[in-house]
Amino acid sequence: MSVVKDKFGTTKCGKDIYAYTLSNSKGMAAKIINYGANLVSLLVPDANGNLEDVVLGFDTPEGYFGNGSFFGATIGPSANRIAGASFEIDGKQYHIEVNDGENNLHSHMEEGYHKRVWDVTEGTDSVTLTLEAKDGELGFPANKKISVTYSLSEDNELKLTYHVTSDANTIVNMTNHTYFNLAGHKAGKIEDHLLQINASHYTPVVAGAIPTGEIAPVEGTPLDFTKMKPIGQDINADCEQLKLVQGYDHNFVIDNADGTLREIAQVQDPKSGRKMKVFTDLPGVQFYAGNCIGVETGKENTVYEPRKGFCLETQYYPDNIHHPNFPQSVFGPGKDFHTETIYQFM
Repeated sequence: MSVVKDKFGTTKCGKDIYAYTLSNSKGMAAKIINYGANLVSLLVPDANGNLEDVVLGFDTPEGYFGNGSFFGATIGPSANRIAGASFEIDGKQYHIEVNDGENNLHSHMEEGYHKRVWDVTEGTDSVTLTLEAKDGELGFPANKKISVTYSLSEDNELKLTYHVTSDANTIVNMTNHTYFNLAGHKAGKIEDHLLQINASHYTPVVAGAIPTGEIAPVEGTPLDFTKMKPIGQDINADCEQLKLVQGYDHNFVIDNADGTLREIAQVQDPKSGRKMKVFTDLPGVQFYAGNCIGVETGKENTVYEPRKGFCLETQYYPDNIHHPNFPQSVFGPGKDFHTETIYQFM
């Protein structure tokens, strides 16, 4: 195992941006930058040992200064959507950035955690990125200390560990927004990838992708991934839920979630033979089929377009603050946010 630090560039304000590459003896390598705690690249061998970078991203910092699709981004303090860009905690109303219709998406487009320079501590097989946020920043209450640790094992497991402490009750619902293409980031659309999600229910949405509050069965709908099937098999079905978000962009309710680490999904690419399993201790996962990826040039002058990558974003359900029947992502004194997600490749 090794960790190698290299200069990646500078911010608009002249701060240094560094890349940290974690490598194992199998050839797998994960590159993380301290700008946004973004996952920039992930080299994974196929069945024959051929390495490909299986995540979408950029070769230079400038790509991440924009990054409207959130390639590789660490999202915080709150991922996904909050209806009306406002919420109430302990009797006090809070207002956050209106940036997705009348709602909030991923906390803040320009000042969220994916656009900040993090401090870094290197380990033998990991990097831990940390930052602090003050009470009122981005409209969220509480002074917070945030850490994200990326670690790589000899079993080709990339593990993300999040930990947040806060001095008052606040929303914390962090995730990683990496787009995967197991055939390689240059390989085109992901609709032939095979996907299984261990979720017999999901949270339906209304316009704006805001949950209704219902927890509905996937059985008999195009959202049924309880058995492995191609992502593209039903993606264009005559289904109101798919039409609302131009394909799959829904929160799936993990079966038997109890706060312990469990396998929640697996993906296979028929072309390369690469397989990925996802493990988490969180109650939900947002499956996003990249329906609205903006057309732009990424790594190696690759043109990224809709459905050329998919996300499996482990999370608390979106907008849970407005739905008491959902697991709640309010944390504070005596209740830290601590969670793990593993992406394992075979």
